[in-house]
Amino acid sequence: MHRLLVALLAALDAVLAAAGGIAVVLAPLTLLWVFGIGDPQWGALWPTSAAIWHLGHFVPVTVTLPDTYLAATGIDPSFATIGLSLAPLAFAAFTALFAARSGSRAAEAGAAVTGWVSGSIVFAALATLVAVTANAPLVSSELWPSILLPSLLFAVPSLVGAFVGSWRVGDDGRVDALRAQIQRMPRAWSGVPELALRGVALTTLGLVAVGGVVVVAGLIARSTQVIGLYQASNADGIGATVIALGQLVYLPTLVLWAIAFTAGPGFALGTDTAITPAATQVGALPGIPVLGAIPDTTSSWLLLLVLLPVAVGALTGWILRSRMPRTDGPEPVGPRLVVAVAVAVLTGGVGALIAVASAGSIGPGRLAQTGPQPGPLALALGVETLVGLSILLLSPRVGAHDDDFLVHDEVPAFSFPARAHEPFDRDQHMTGPAPTAPVPGRGIASEAWPSTYREPDADDTGPLSPTDDEVRERIRAAWADDDPDRSR
Repeated sequence: MHRLLVALLAALDAVLAAAGGIAVVLAPLTLLWVFGIGDPQWGALWPTSAAIWHLGHFVPVTVTLPDTYLAATGIDPSFATIGLSLAPLAFAAFTALFAARSGSRAAEAGAAVTGWVSGSIVFAALATLVAVTANAPLVSSELWPSILLPSLLFAVPSLVGAFVGSWRVGDDGRVDALRAQIQRMPRAWSGVPELALRGVALTTLGLVAVGGVVVVAGLIARSTQVIGLYQASNADGIGATVIALGQLVYLPTLVLWAIAFTAGPGFALGTDTAITPAATQVGALPGIPVLGAIPDTTSSWLLLLVLLPVAVGALTGWILRSRMPRTDGPEPVGPRLVVAVAVAVLTGGVGALIAVASAGSIGPGRLAQTGPQPGPLALALGVETLVGLSILLLSPRVGAHDDDFLVHDEVPAFSFPARAHEPFDRDQHMTGPAPTAPVPGRGIASEAWPSTYREPDADDTGPLSPTDDEVRERIRAAWADDDPDRSR
């Protein structure tokens, strides 16, 4: 595909990624402005939508309450300025996945760098446009983070997608040179880099799946508390819809909190609070219905949740072990150990990123600190996955012996005795074996020659007919004519 066409398609992907995220916010807010607010201020619609989009891309947002609102509600003026930094990760996930897909398609088209550069520049330009036009007296954010953070959230996944796509289809450049360098390594070590990256992808997907299951289980087990918080809000249809949409965009954040809870370190929901399988210490929580799924007491059975990351590591180790080359002799321990340690370390790094992405502020005062801590979560996930990986990667293979799965070049010996050696007889080789006396029902007359050479009325068990003798003589004469030496 032509590079210009690839650049245009990548730019279109960037426009769709930015416009799609903003439209998801702008559409319901427009309906709220029309039907939910008696005297709406249309000038505040765009800054509010942009602020939510910025918050979803890790840009801290500052909300300043007006003095008239403080006087009407009796809120302490010290709480007039509220800093929000806990990201609704649904927007970040949408942008990152869209960017990775765009980079991968550009690589498959043979222009990975062109597509990555084009898409990143266009998305950065759109982020700059949104940042410049979005600030308002009530809702604002700093300019440079508003440009840099969304741009990085598109550029980095796009680069990763371009690299993966180039690795899969080849690029006749640096990626292929890197692949050739890796393939020149010893056979036992050449697959280690790819196995390590595949392993961290598997552990990440497994942990996200575990977090989703834990969230669903918590909502089902504490559905009474969740419904009670909905009823206590006294929200009408429009208000209930807004609350539901707000919780939906924060659902990925809750999944990451569930991963931290499952791993053991847990997370905080305010200053001096802790929600872990071992103990739960929470104070007054905001009246958000989904927070009703957080347990107010713990049980010793919840400690068994720590086995889930170990199981994820074991499953990953089983998949990686099946992709490792088999050898005639004992398997080398070095490559397996390096793969296990590398996957565990990278998974710990993913845990640190999970903690950073899912931590932030959701209000003033004690609510300024929420989410897990990077260090404890990274250590816990690294150790737990390493235990599971070691069980499958460092233990002997289970099942049939390795030789049963190997193809050997040696040809096996025959199990029957060799044929007895007979001396070569030239005359017999040239003329064939000497005819023997005919036996009734046997020999040339009954088996070698067709029945058309026999007399029609001759019995199968009778003597040879003259026709058979005549045919035999003709054949012997033909052999004698073809071989001059024989005729002498």
